[in-house]
Amino acid sequence: MSSNSILQVLFLGDIIGKPGRQVVRRYLNGLTKKPDLIIANAENSAHGFGTTEANLEELRGAGVQAFTGGNHTFDRKELLEFIERQTNVIRPANYPEGTPGKGYCIVQVGEFKVGILNLIGRVFMEPLESPFLAADRIIPLIKEETNIIIVDLHAEATAEKVAMGWYLDGRVSAVLGTHTHIQTADDRVLPGGTAYLTDAGACGPHDGVIGMEKQGVFRRMVKQLPTRFEVAEGPAQLCGALMTIEPRSGKALGIERVQYRESEQLSGKTTQEIMSLG
Repeated sequence: MSSNSILQVLFLGDIIGKPGRQVVRRYLNGLTKKPDLIIANAENSAHGFGTTEANLEELRGAGVQAFTGGNHTFDRKELLEFIERQTNVIRPANYPEGTPGKGYCIVQVGEFKVGILNLIGRVFMEPLESPFLAADRIIPLIKEETNIIIVDLHAEATAEKVAMGWYLDGRVSAVLGTHTHIQTADDRVLPGGTAYLTDAGACGPHDGVIGMEKQGVFRRMVKQLPTRFEVAEGPAQLCGALMTIEPRSGKALGIERVQYRESEQLSGKTTQEIMSLG
């Protein structure tokens, strides 16, 4: 646990295939001091679509303690066989009742508990239950155990994510957007004490199109032909956010974007070391 009972939580954006898993491992191994809790969106960790049990174990071995999902959560059917038994692996809570898995989890971090809630947006996405109403339903359940709540809203529309940040301000510790794979620059602590970032970005190839090989994307966008997307090659990057939270109240004290590009290492130091995690 961090000094003075301050909780530091690192959230990593969508992990894309093998390059994403590798850059997460190398980055976390390079930290001189790790955050108290590391959460990652793993819905793209199996070659860009879905995840496998082996992927999760690899990332857990690198230091990730909890995993969120999104619209690609169930792309790999084998997930149905292990999602119930995998610890701290969640899918969006506003999927229909009876969908395998759970939409939130409680993680023990030292003497404190941290609630993690996963939601999926509806704008340009599937017509699921309102994520706002799902949040209203689930947050009181989490608050029975802890005031520290991290929300991953996996959504396409910027406005939907911004609205969720304001809607939950003062009720949760952080609202972090995922799905677009492009990190936004609007990290801030809202007036009620909720850390907010529209999109955490992604962990994976830096030179593709949101992680995918360019030629396949061109084939679909230019020629309008069906294409099997492949994960891009080349240098990788890691994107996310580091939050500082007062654990008794659950209020965020700060949030900083994290961006690490392997092709731009500064004097052999990681971005996190430069940011002086301690």
